[in-house]
Amino acid sequence: MSTFDNPFDPTRMLHSAGCSCGRHVSQAEHERDAIRQLQCAPVEAPETEERRYEGVVASAVMRAMFPKDVARRAFLTSVGASTALAAISQFFPLATATDVFAQGAPLEKKDLKVGFIPITCATPIIMAHPMGFYSKHGLNVEVIKTAGWAVIRDKTINKEYDAAHMLSPMPLAITMGAGSNAIPYTMPAVENINGQAITLAMKHKDKRDPKSWKGFKFAVPFDYSMHNYLLRYYVAEAGLDPDQDIQIRAVPPPEMVANLRADNIDGFLAPDPVNQRAVYDGVGFIHMLSKEMWDGHPCCAFAASREFVTQMPNTYAALLKAIIDATAFATKQENRKQIAEAIAPANYLNQPVTVVEQVLTGTFADGLGKVQKVPDRIDFDPFPWESFAVWILTQMKRWGQIKGDVDYNGIAKQVFLATDTTKLMKEVGLTPPTSTTKSFSVMGKPFDPAKPEEYLASFKIKRSS
Repeated sequence: MSTFDNPFDPTRMLHSAGCSCGRHVSQAEHERDAIRQLQCAPVEAPETEERRYEGVVASAVMRAMFPKDVARRAFLTSVGASTALAAISQFFPLATATDVFAQGAPLEKKDLKVGFIPITCATPIIMAHPMGFYSKHGLNVEVIKTAGWAVIRDKTINKEYDAAHMLSPMPLAITMGAGSNAIPYTMPAVENINGQAITLAMKHKDKRDPKSWKGFKFAVPFDYSMHNYLLRYYVAEAGLDPDQDIQIRAVPPPEMVANLRADNIDGFLAPDPVNQRAVYDGVGFIHMLSKEMWDGHPCCAFAASREFVTQMPNTYAALLKAIIDATAFATKQENRKQIAEAIAPANYLNQPVTVVEQVLTGTFADGLGKVQKVPDRIDFDPFPWESFAVWILTQMKRWGQIKGDVDYNGIAKQVFLATDTTKLMKEVGLTPPTSTTKSFSVMGKPFDPAKPEEYLASFKIKRSS
């Protein structure tokens, strides 16, 4: 007999021993009884997960109230199922109990700290706080604005943060011990795709050809960032050596516009809303959106240590569900203005709503007198493609950040948790990809994740082979 039998059907048997009327030792004896008046019959399985949970909870309550099926059946026959349900619900919160049951195992920890950098790449992590996505999944999350990526890394490693908004190359670098001690890290969700740009100082309006940028000083947010790798890729395709012909320095995103205004740098490849703020303040113009180099590239990510994932699996799952849920909400253009209002305040991005809205909606001034309409200037897709990780690793090796033989696929699978994301995307109603890898092109050059060393060898300008 199914655990999910309808407990409010007087013809159904809830107890595994005896029979439906409760007066016989077995169902066989019941069926031989000449005075049998009601019939035991199988029940059809409920159609939805929610109905199954309701069945479990209601059956447990009815068993407790009516140890003998004959009493339950007499009660239901006299008042009816609807009246019985209403009466019991007055004394026992069936809906609440069902919701608790559906959540599965209890959370190991509900109060969490998650660090973020105030940029639109962190939109799902940030918006999940004011818009209730964390609380929806039973969590009390404090999102903490942080000064820079090195601070994010160190506070997460030191367990001051339970998880963090990170640049997608950072968990790979931490796992491999590049720039820090080697600690196994995971990246179960991409925060955003696209969403970056090359911005130049207004004085360079007539220098749109990167071949003319020799001697320029550029800022990127961090050495282990898509910004660094994309800027290097872009200038190298133009024939410039990024380590010889230009200067690249790491500058925290909140400080970039001030450095551009002070003429300390000529430009930056930065996350938004930094690029749009430079336009808003009249100190820079948008030379190129990063999506023009690689449409759909990853940028930032939700990351946590392997220790957190394995020691607090239920909390981890709830946190990831909240992030994926918020990401799904952010994918819809009709929600972008509402999100901009939620994340613009001082405790989050500390930007004018207009600036954030221009980024999220993709209707923006470019600083050159035009209004551009690029709806996917920034977009949100949580799936951590393992092939993204492989490409990042090729660039880390290209520029000498890692050396020697690299287990591209092994590291990609270890850090970019595509399998976890697939499972949890399904649980929040999304449809994940059927594969964990895909091919793509960067500046027109195809990348085959199955041949990373061939790809790396094809570049003329690089630090290592």
